[in-house]
Amino acid sequence: MSANISENNVFATLRGTGRIWAVGAIHGEVSRARALHAALAETMKPGDQIVYLGDILGYGPDVRAAIDEVLVFRRAFLAQPGVEVDDIVFLRGAQEEMWQKLLQLQFAPNPGDVLKWMIDHGIGPTLAAYGGNVEEGILAARDGISALTKWTSALRQNMRLYDGHTTLMGVLKHAAFTDDEGLLFVHAGIDPTRPLSAQLDAFWWGSAGFELLEGAYGNFRLVVRGSDRRRGGVRVGAFTATLDSGCGQGGPLTAACFGADGQILHMLEA
Repeated sequence: MSANISENNVFATLRGTGRIWAVGAIHGEVSRARALHAALAETMKPGDQIVYLGDILGYGPDVRAAIDEVLVFRRAFLAQPGVEVDDIVFLRGAQEEMWQKLLQLQFAPNPGDVLKWMIDHGIGPTLAAYGGNVEEGILAARDGISALTKWTSALRQNMRLYDGHTTLMGVLKHAAFTDDEGLLFVHAGIDPTRPLSAQLDAFWWGSAGFELLEGAYGNFRLVVRGSDRRRGGVRVGAFTATLDSGCGQGGPLTAACFGADGQILHMLEA
């Protein structure tokens, strides 16, 4: 299994010998992201790695500024001596997955229904961040493929106006794991009955099986996720950890530092 996973560029590999910080879903809450980054800057040590567990976009008040804040922190982190590009990883969350699908809405079989479903699941602030609105999208969906293509193309072009935003969306990973396969980092969960290479939408939308996991998933000592649609708060168990404290929906933003053995060494909240 290791060789197949390692050869797939949708996964990121982290050093299992160092400390790894995992950041929960930000959901457009730039003020909390900024405060958390300030705390991280004071707490992180040389050799640390960091994983953003998806949903930088979404419900909060300023999606564009949240992305800018993450990019600024990335540059500062990479500027430190000894830090490699692979030491910072961004996972694709449900919001990023929806946004990519929205930019291809003209290919959906029922684009109007798909768009309404996305709005119900929090894509509205991201749509507004790049100059779109729901009414225009619904009208374009009614008018057909040509109108939808023009609408989504304008959204793409607007996104390109903001330095690094399109590039960031292009480097998102489905999951990250340590090179010893001790720790696994995902967005919303996994389906324990499937191998990592066959998780499909379980990465973005989770699985009831994650909550019921009573043993190790494969060789992984711990599976860490950053989003919980059931909003159950931060939870740490024997085999799983959830770092979603409700950021973007009235709650704080949480980050945790994991040691090589999977133990939480520090936890920050902003």
